[in-house]
Amino acid sequence: MAFTFQINDDVNWNHDEKLLKKAEENLPEIIETTVVPVAIADVVADQKGANGYVAKISDKNITKLADYTLGRDESIVLDLGDHYVGHFTLDINSVGSPMDAPLYLQLKFAEVPAEIAAKSSDYDGWLSKSWIQEEYIHLDVLPATLSLPRRYSCRYIELKVIDTSPKWKASFSQPVFTAESSVSMNQVAPYEIDDPELKDIYNVSVKTLLDCMQTVFEDGPKRDRRLWIGDLRLQALANYATFGDLALTKRCLYLFGGMTTEEGKVPANVFTAPELIPDDTFLFEYSIFFAAILADYYYETKDLEVLKDLYPMAKKQMDLAMELVDDDGRLNLLEEWPAFIDWSNEFEKATAGQGTMIYALRRFINIAKVMEETAIETYERVLADMIHFSQEVLFDTKEQQFIVEKNHEINVASQVWMVLAEVFDQEKNREIMTTIVATQFPITGIATPYMYHHVVEALFLAGLKEEAIRLMKNYWGKMIDLGADTFWEAFKPEEPDFSPYGSPIMSSYCHAWSCTPAYLIKKYL
Repeated sequence: MAFTFQINDDVNWNHDEKLLKKAEENLPEIIETTVVPVAIADVVADQKGANGYVAKISDKNITKLADYTLGRDESIVLDLGDHYVGHFTLDINSVGSPMDAPLYLQLKFAEVPAEIAAKSSDYDGWLSKSWIQEEYIHLDVLPATLSLPRRYSCRYIELKVIDTSPKWKASFSQPVFTAESSVSMNQVAPYEIDDPELKDIYNVSVKTLLDCMQTVFEDGPKRDRRLWIGDLRLQALANYATFGDLALTKRCLYLFGGMTTEEGKVPANVFTAPELIPDDTFLFEYSIFFAAILADYYYETKDLEVLKDLYPMAKKQMDLAMELVDDDGRLNLLEEWPAFIDWSNEFEKATAGQGTMIYALRRFINIAKVMEETAIETYERVLADMIHFSQEVLFDTKEQQFIVEKNHEINVASQVWMVLAEVFDQEKNREIMTTIVATQFPITGIATPYMYHHVVEALFLAGLKEEAIRLMKNYWGKMIDLGADTFWEAFKPEEPDFSPYGSPIMSSYCHAWSCTPAYLIKKYL
């Protein structure tokens, strides 16, 4: 997690206004959909739900909401019926004697019921409390229509009266949530899936992606709300398989290509408000993935204009990365440009980083050939050297597994990225992944759907279809069993209550890098 939090305040940036203009030309119109709550819910402790809570339909009737007046310390929870991203409005009135004191109101917006139960005062994590989706409002005069300016990501909305006065109570009516996305479910072509569990996983994946598609591919609409390259690569693949919104992918590529450091390095993420701002965070494989995303986009669209515009930036990422490859073909990562791989710090990432470099370099060479790159032999030589080093030094023939050179550690991520990089042929890859299934499943110590995606895809590439399907069901299917409407930022099946921030109130339960089963199902099944 610490790898994603960097302060590099001495970075000098180049802004290519021509490329950024093309990014803005592809700014989508946001589609607004009116959503009204479908029920009143009671949040109760139950280990069958995420973080130990579930929401059950209350005996109260949502059509009679205005009749359920609330006084001091009384609350009611509205259920939208599904996860949405957008804005909230509500009519409020006073009932009883004349209003002799202001209404003091707390509103909570929750993606899962556990957020309603959690107390924000108990949170003491490293992420800012300002992300917590709750508001404290004083209203001096009622009736009034409350229109909140913030955007929320939620399914449940708690209305809690902190105080009125003993003489009157608050009445609520006309709750409306205006959902926002740059795409619509109408854009997704019907897709038949016979397996009901995979069908549910596919549908929740698509909903996750939809809620993360805003003016950019956001990593999480609840928290961060920015464009990360790691998320973009996976979101774009899922988007090609579902919504097919090519303009949004193009916009995001131009945003990264238009904001690089003076040496040409692409940042790990960018902000779009109040203006276009590159973040001062740099992750090794995220930078080189720019070339992979561009290659994926070109082969999806054959858009030569975009390729010509952005090829120089893709080439620069590979050139900078190749400076870290020695004459033996060994990648030597820098502390100031670390490999992310996964949030977990429980394993060494050097070998996995080598795999990501081979993976990205292969894809860069493909587009370099389209661009008739004059130095193509240089890239092909480095690729050959890195593959040779991986086969001869990093592969333990006795264990039939890739190791970390400095300590001979064998971990899942190393095998997965070497398989995805196709360092060996499919037959050998099958042996490698079969060993992983036998020795390291069920997986422990991996925290995110981001890494689980790569494990599943490696299984598919190795020809282990049944094992890949089983892992999808055991991971994404388990989230659905726990009540997921959209897939989560982080999840450990062996530790269902896990939060990387120590509290569900800060965790993101709709996260971009979790949407890939839709892509995996469409591509491999």
